[in-house]
Amino acid sequence: MSNVLILGANGGIARHAIDLFLNETDARLTLYLRNSDRLSHITSSRTRVVEGDVLDSEQLKEAMIGQDVVYANLAGNLEKMSKTIVEAMNTTGLKRLIFISSMGIYDEVPGEKYSSILDPYRKSAEIIEASNLNYTILRPGWFTYKDEIDYETTQKGEPFKEREVSRKSVAALVVKLAELPDMEIRRSLGVNKPKI
Repeated sequence: MSNVLILGANGGIARHAIDLFLNETDARLTLYLRNSDRLSHITSSRTRVVEGDVLDSEQLKEAMIGQDVVYANLAGNLEKMSKTIVEAMNTTGLKRLIFISSMGIYDEVPGEKYSSILDPYRKSAEIIEASNLNYTILRPGWFTYKDEIDYETTQKGEPFKEREVSRKSVAALVVKLAELPDMEIRRSLGVNKPKI
């Protein structure tokens, strides 16, 4: 039974991941977010809700104690957040990190050049890749709301295939990575719906 810390637990992917973790695994979840009222509807005995800010390193380290996996699903100052996460994980001895980023950070989408809007995603990925953590960075395409699990992955350095994927598909990959801790270690994966 694994212990999973979900940072940004009210995010669109995270909400799907929580459902999948609770319905398909025996994982225990620590749900970390700025406003705990947003998850007051979750009543499973395998969940613990922690109200906190990822930039509060002491609070973050406290939430990491006893965890096996950190899954970060964040928005905001990603560069600073990734530094805080890496430092807190190093301090607590936690190794496994699953981090949601964005497609386009390596100019891997054919025919597209993304502007500085992706700089926070690029810089946070660089920080994580420079760490000694057992990370997996996920670079999903544009999100859809489709109720489906249908995805394929590409490795860093490979061109992105398609440009969209459902939130639920990304959540399913997160759960799989958390349940199989040796899968795709120190990799950055593009995630998209396969072309029909």
